[in-house]
Amino acid sequence: MHRLKIISGHLGASGPSGSRRDLRRAECGSAAGRSPEDVVVVHGLRTAIGKAKRGALKDTTPDELLSAVMTAVLKDVGLPPNKLGDICVGNVLQPGAGALMARVAHFLSGFPETVPVYTVNRQCSSGLQALFNIAGAIRSRSIDLGLACGVESMSLRSIGNPGDLSSRLMDNDKARDCIIPMGITSENVAERFGVSREKQDAFALSSQQKAARAQSSGLFQQEIVPITTKLVDNDGKERQVTVAKDDGIRAGTTLAGLSKLQPAFRPDGSTTAGNSSQVSDGAAAVLIGRRSAVEALGLPVLGVLRASAVVGVPPDIMGIGPAFAIPAALEQAGLTVADIDVFEINEAFASQAVYCVEKLGIPLEKVNPNGGAIALGHPLGCTGARQVVTLLNELRRRGKRAFGVVSMCIGTGMGAAAVFEYPGP
Repeated sequence: MHRLKIISGHLGASGPSGSRRDLRRAECGSAAGRSPEDVVVVHGLRTAIGKAKRGALKDTTPDELLSAVMTAVLKDVGLPPNKLGDICVGNVLQPGAGALMARVAHFLSGFPETVPVYTVNRQCSSGLQALFNIAGAIRSRSIDLGLACGVESMSLRSIGNPGDLSSRLMDNDKARDCIIPMGITSENVAERFGVSREKQDAFALSSQQKAARAQSSGLFQQEIVPITTKLVDNDGKERQVTVAKDDGIRAGTTLAGLSKLQPAFRPDGSTTAGNSSQVSDGAAAVLIGRRSAVEALGLPVLGVLRASAVVGVPPDIMGIGPAFAIPAALEQAGLTVADIDVFEINEAFASQAVYCVEKLGIPLEKVNPNGGAIALGHPLGCTGARQVVTLLNELRRRGKRAFGVVSMCIGTGMGAAAVFEYPGP
């Protein structure tokens, strides 16, 4: 009952009070000063994101995707891999969450056997959960430095068999709701909270336009590792290609074109292929460490992890997760929505993204300024780590101290969020 009251309060509450904003930012500014125990981000990179089964990475195995980013991150900062205390890789679709695949990628990267690696599957937040796990090991002083990664090939593995489940799940409403198709949960959010088809299409168009603008301006170049790989064409001929650009961005998208698309999950629904995230391939890696260890090695500090939160929400409307995870993380950090400069919110579906943005009173200009998953794609295990890379690069471009949030919804009814500080040049 207590949890239901909290959720009800969130669903009915208004946005943050303006009277507290300056005080909260001032408090955070003093309380969140430099500490040798801070968990800091040193560097992060990602591959380009490819369209699953049709894009430039469709024939590239996840161990190769992962190896490319693991190798490049350490090479960029000149860190020998034997300095790593642990590596955690987010993955969803590979057998056993990719435990074998991750160790193979480890050795393909030339990392020594003495460095351990493991995987984690918290569905769409797996890449961010990998960062939380490494951060936890740093805070507990188990390690000083670690690599948090995420990878997915949705070309080579598809969402399919849910596994071995008890028939009793059909007798439990919440358990049964866990197997509702994600597209239907999007329709549930749209219907329950009145998110119109027009709002969803407008949000999707904005994502495409922002991503196209960022790509044409070269903004993604500093975060993408070019990867040379094989590509098999429709005639079965194999050729070598170098992939350095996201191939899901549709610069020619129009509102008229989006409005003509048929509902994808329910005949009378509003969720379409155009206002949903794309099925994709990609990988990302983020090097993090304790500030004292990072500085002792002469490594740069790109960002500071100020807070993290994972919360549970009803499975049948799982997309509302960020609306609860973001306030929980902000409370930990001593900040409000108004204090955050950039929000990277995963666009699983426009319906849930619109709901969360409106519910929290986030100005649209602060949301995914370089587009999100509707335009870029959503390689499940990779996305959380990719968002961290994109966020911190965006904050660095702004050239001053700033705060950012990464958040996403999670299948079966959860939400995750992290607050980062860019300390300034």
